[in-house]
Amino acid sequence: MALAVQSFFHAPTGTWSHVAHAGGDAVVVDPVLDFDAASGRIGTDSARVLLEYLSQQGLRLRHVLETHAHADHLSAAAFLRIRTGAPVAIGSGIRSVQAHFAPLFGWDPGDAALHDAFDTLLGDGDVLQAGALRIEVMALPGHTADSLGYRIGDNVFVGDTLFAPDIGTARCDFPGGDCQALYRSIHRLHSLPGDTLLWLCHDYPPAGRERRASVSVAESARDNRMLAADTPEEAFVAARRARDAGLPAPQLLYPALQVNIRGGRLPPAEAGGRRYLRTPLRVEGDADGLG
Repeated sequence: MALAVQSFFHAPTGTWSHVAHAGGDAVVVDPVLDFDAASGRIGTDSARVLLEYLSQQGLRLRHVLETHAHADHLSAAAFLRIRTGAPVAIGSGIRSVQAHFAPLFGWDPGDAALHDAFDTLLGDGDVLQAGALRIEVMALPGHTADSLGYRIGDNVFVGDTLFAPDIGTARCDFPGGDCQALYRSIHRLHSLPGDTLLWLCHDYPPAGRERRASVSVAESARDNRMLAADTPEEAFVAARRARDAGLPAPQLLYPALQVNIRGGRLPPAEAGGRRYLRTPLRVEGDADGLG
């Protein structure tokens, strides 16, 4: 049964969300919640577009799949779960991500809101049956400890592990990131049959190029500017570390992680019914006396 993939681009964050379906059954990979940091507005317009597509095509949403706990956009997984009942899955490495970031926000890492944030935790080699869809789980550590790929036939949804060939690869300077691990993960992808399609989570196209939602293994292995099939590990590690050293933190790092390690749920309302996203401060030098 042939797999159909419809991809939706979230321009404010450069994020691709994918609806993969066959035989009336569907999964959604990496859905996005709308968030305007300047105003604090959170909305569901982008997620509703996914729901409209599912409805128009007569599809049953069987699972929401997160490739990792994203640091550059807020997840709409919880919204889709509430609307459809579809369980939410992520890599079992999410536990280490939660344990690292929860204390930054003043949360107990053992809190039930974190422990029960996801319905399914997946590891390498697991198989998830989503109606007619058979999904093989590939652990792809390197960018983060919880990074996964979801393989459905000749398609793999790779998260941030790889980008379009002219962009390169994921950064490795987040907690749990590892350049050597990413090198191995990408070589694992490049060892798949050349006509396998790798579905991307992001694209940041330079002027004059159309957005790309996918790339074949053959093209990626031949043309990826940071890690092609013949790139030595030492050269990649050195180049990746040098590039990461000059990268700023993602603009939505703290808002995204507060929501995403909770499976897309917002922080609970405080007195007066208002919700807050926290920004841990790094107080340096003379600023330490301003408290």
